Amino acid sequence: MERLAPGKVNLGLSLLGRRPDGYHELHTLFAALSFGDRVVVEPLPEGIAFRGRYGRRNLAYRAAEAYLERAGWPGGVRILLEKELPEGAGLGGGSSDAAQVLLALKEIYPAEVDLLALALSLGADVPFFLQGGVAEARGVGERLFPCALPPLPVVVFAPGLRLPTPLVYREVKPHDFAPELPLPEVLAALVRGEEPPYWNSLEGPAFRLYPELREVKARLRALGLYGVLMSGSGSAFFGFAQDLEHARRAVEALRRMGYARYGTLGGGGGRHGAP
Repeated sequence: MERLAPGKVNLGLSLLGRRPDGYHELHTLFAALSFGDRVVVEPLPEGIAFRGRYGRRNLAYRAAEAYLERAGWPGGVRILLEKELPEGAGLGGGSSDAAQVLLALKEIYPAEVDLLALALSLGADVPFFLQGGVAEARGVGERLFPCALPPLPVVVFAPGLRLPTPLVYREVKPHDFAPELPLPEVLAALVRGEEPPYWNSLEGPAFRLYPELREVKARLRALGLYGVLMSGSGSAFFGFAQDLEHARRAVEALRRMGYARYGTLGGGGGRHGAP
C-alpha cells in the first residue's frame, strides 16, 4: 500500500496564551499540500521492519508500534519511508508520515482503536493529517473544524536551517501573544487572490533567534508571491502565486538556495498517492 504523506502550511498561526499545562493555546488554519513524503506499508507475519531515518525513534515507527500494540499485535508490518519534505521546517512531515501509517494499518488490520486519541498521543499535528484538506485548529492543534478553499497555487521554500520547535517556543515572550485570527476574512481574501490578514506569532521568536530569516521572507515577496508567511515554527516559508507558471518560475529562482517546491493546497494523502 503506497500512500502520500502530504506536507502542510499554517495559513496564519496565533498564540493566544500559555496554558496551565505548559503548552500554548493556539488558533491556526492548517492546509495540506499536494506534495510530500512517500510511505509504503506492507503486512508481515510479525514484527516491524522499517526503512527510514532514525529507526525506532522515527515517528512513523512509533505510530506503527502503538497501533499494533493497541490492536493486540494481529500481525507485523514493513514500512518504507522516502522523505521529500525537509526536517525541522514547520511542514509537518514527521506527523504526516505517522498519520499515514496509522490509516494504512487501520485498513490492513481493522480493530477498535481510537485513531484520533492515538494520533494526539504521538504529536499535536498528527490528528490533522488523519483528514488532510483545510481545517481550523484550536487548543494545541487537536480541535479541528474543516474549512473549504480552492486548490490555490503555492510555493514552499526552506532555507536549509533546521529550527527545532521547542527552541522556538522557549523564545516566546508575552508580547508575542495575539488575538484569534480573523478566519472569515482570511478565507475570503485567499479565494479572491488578495493579501490575507493573517500573521504567525512564532515569526517574532524565530526572527530573534535567526535574524537572517527576515531576508528569506523578503526574498519570496520579491518574486511577486503574496501572503508570504513562515509555516508553523519554521524555518520554511510559503507564498501564493498568480498561477502555476508563476509558481514554477519562483521555484526555479529559489531552488539553488534551498528546498523549493510548488503545488496546490488541500492535499489529503491516501492510497496510491505519489509526491
